[in-house]
Amino acid sequence: MPNAKRDPFASIDRLRPLITEEEIRNRTRELGAKISADYKGSDLLLVSVLKGGFVFLADLVRTIDIPLELDFMRVRSYGARSESSGVVEITADLTGPVEGKHVLFVEDIVDTGLTMTYLMRNIKTRHPADVRLCALLYKPERKLVDVPIDYLGFTIPNQFVVGYGLDYAEKHRNLPYIATMDDEPPG
Repeated sequence: MPNAKRDPFASIDRLRPLITEEEIRNRTRELGAKISADYKGSDLLLVSVLKGGFVFLADLVRTIDIPLELDFMRVRSYGARSESSGVVEITADLTGPVEGKHVLFVEDIVDTGLTMTYLMRNIKTRHPADVRLCALLYKPERKLVDVPIDYLGFTIPNQFVVGYGLDYAEKHRNLPYIATMDDEPPG
């Protein structure tokens, strides 16, 4: 196609590792130990935001050594784009009540803060004991609203990332590491 725009995110050749599988594994263990200590004796509910958070959640729960429950929410704010629309829509809600429980959101990435601000406010109306956040990644340069991140994996630069659950147009979630994507083909 003569005037077709080239998709710079189409090829795995353009992926550049940012955080290794080993770094993620080590940091996840540290977060799990801290969460276990902080919530010992509590009624803990981990809530993953789908789809991106599922890989981090799966590895994180195996490092937490206290009883807990799991639930999931699905939201839409990106679609197939690389930029958030700024509009958050809950497309799948929790399956049970949160009243009196300690809710810990497990999120893949916090950038603008809009999605997590919306979700945390929404859950607080349901009368949990408290609501906190565990995020694998944080992009402070993209922040539009302050979101308290109680447990943080890594702070990263303002680059689009994929892997370890994060995607571009539903691709690259299965990478065991976090990668950035080049705009131009490699050398």
